[in-house]
Amino acid sequence: MRSNVHAATAAAAVGVLAVTAGGWFGYQQLAQPDCTGRIELSVAVAAELAPAVDEAAAQWVKEGAAVGGTCIAVNVSATDPVDVAATVAAKHGVTLAGVGQASGTAVSPDVWVPDSSTWLLRLKTGGATAFDPGNGASIARSPVVVAMPEPVASRLGWPQKKFSWAQLLQQVQSDKPLRTGIVEPTRDAAGLSGLLSLTAVAGAPGGPDAEKDKVAALRALATDRSALRPDLLARFPTASDPTTIASSLGAAALSEEDVIQYNSKKPPVPLAALYLEPAPAPLDYPYAVLPGIEPAKASAARVLYDALTTDDFRDKLAARSLRAPDGNWGKGFDAPQGAPSPAGGASAPPANGGTAATGGLDPQNMDRAISSWSIATQSGRMLAVIDVSGSMKEKVANAGNATRQQVTVEAARRGLNLFDDSWSIGLWTFSTELVGSRDHQELVPIGPLSRQRGRLEQALGSIRSSSGSTGLYDTVLAAYQEVQDNWEPGRVNSIVLFTDGKNEDSDGVTQQRLLVELNKIKDPERPVQVVIIGIGGDVSKAELKSITDVTGGGAFVTEDPTKIGDIFLKAIALRKAPA
Repeated sequence: MRSNVHAATAAAAVGVLAVTAGGWFGYQQLAQPDCTGRIELSVAVAAELAPAVDEAAAQWVKEGAAVGGTCIAVNVSATDPVDVAATVAAKHGVTLAGVGQASGTAVSPDVWVPDSSTWLLRLKTGGATAFDPGNGASIARSPVVVAMPEPVASRLGWPQKKFSWAQLLQQVQSDKPLRTGIVEPTRDAAGLSGLLSLTAVAGAPGGPDAEKDKVAALRALATDRSALRPDLLARFPTASDPTTIASSLGAAALSEEDVIQYNSKKPPVPLAALYLEPAPAPLDYPYAVLPGIEPAKASAARVLYDALTTDDFRDKLAARSLRAPDGNWGKGFDAPQGAPSPAGGASAPPANGGTAATGGLDPQNMDRAISSWSIATQSGRMLAVIDVSGSMKEKVANAGNATRQQVTVEAARRGLNLFDDSWSIGLWTFSTELVGSRDHQELVPIGPLSRQRGRLEQALGSIRSSSGSTGLYDTVLAAYQEVQDNWEPGRVNSIVLFTDGKNEDSDGVTQQRLLVELNKIKDPERPVQVVIIGIGGDVSKAELKSITDVTGGGAFVTEDPTKIGDIFLKAIALRKAPA
């Protein structure tokens, strides 16, 4: 979370400055009788940038900010990007992995300047299809670096030696691993940028153990993850003796601004900023005019943007340890040793295809990394249920003519590798009359992965399609009862079911009866979330959604079976933990 150690001070300063901007508006109304009205523009800005934005806005208002004869008042608030993201996501009816629910008092601003374009991209690719932030162009930049205590960095050859992410990964995976931390990347843009860079190296195609290395990297980072940035910073050494340094945090992905601010307080052990190659996506502070605001406010927002792209604003950024959007810095910038100018790193492509920096992050890779992280760092209890009806024999042209069955089993197998031994997982298959008159077959009962991982892998390898039809409703009801009967508190208890068809069991329960029974047996004190992944063009999303609307969870449908691996990861990552 971008709640830096200096965020409280910044927020206090912003509060004072916002009042000043409003006061100047009063002055302007007296000085400019031509004003025909007043536009109040609310601007939510990442805490470290907020004072610079507010100072520029106050100056702009003082000089007579107006649009078409209407005066403008600007209220700038220092906000954590994750809080605004939760609010915007709720407004658009989507859920972002790891973000959580918006607070009941949260209000969506007119203009949002988060610390990274990845927030805009996550909202867009997460299902907020109506989310279309205007502009989205960067107004500041802070490179993402690997922060190390200077004695640790010196031992590795800093500042003379240049480092790569591959070399950092070697340090993380050595016999005496470098203790590496991260701020929860589902809630922190710098953490996400570091995660993407490290896992891209760990999971590089062609390596014989790419998947294993990627999971190992995720778990190494998770060992010292923090929900809050100040907590992570507090794990760096607080004394310069070798014992303290050896037992403290040795490396973390942070912003350059974080390192400058940390060192400005003269800690016992300063941090070195390592600019690793390839350069990770920087914090690029996009200026997003949120959809749905009044046209007059949108016009005012566009004019305010112009006030935040001047040479004078570049110097205001420098005073806050931030760079201009082009990666260069203004007067007074206290550059860390070895800091490049300009700083590299491609931003996320804009969520609306607009004017923000392009080239950079692949939305699918980002989505996959977030989902993989969420699975690898959480624990749960899950029953996986795989359709083995005859239609699963259909071949998938863009998967090398593998069958739907083979593609589905491979997706489940890859997902299994992400679950650590704290998970409990079971495996069923289903069709019609698979075991006598019963539509489902238990291959492995739900149990701890610590003692049955090999059994699950063997069972997955044994799955073959039957000649039967799709006994969906009976199987869902039986699976729900199974998970509920041995429900475990403090964990997400869930069912993940893969199918490529509609219910075809005329001898089983009807859809209406299934929904009645689920409503009857569901228990708010013992929730069971049902995730259904539909494959191919014969699936009815409405049919699947009628089930998950009762149980909680979600229905996901794709006509391309090769997409189910990513859908599986995303579906698991979006499960809600018990309240």
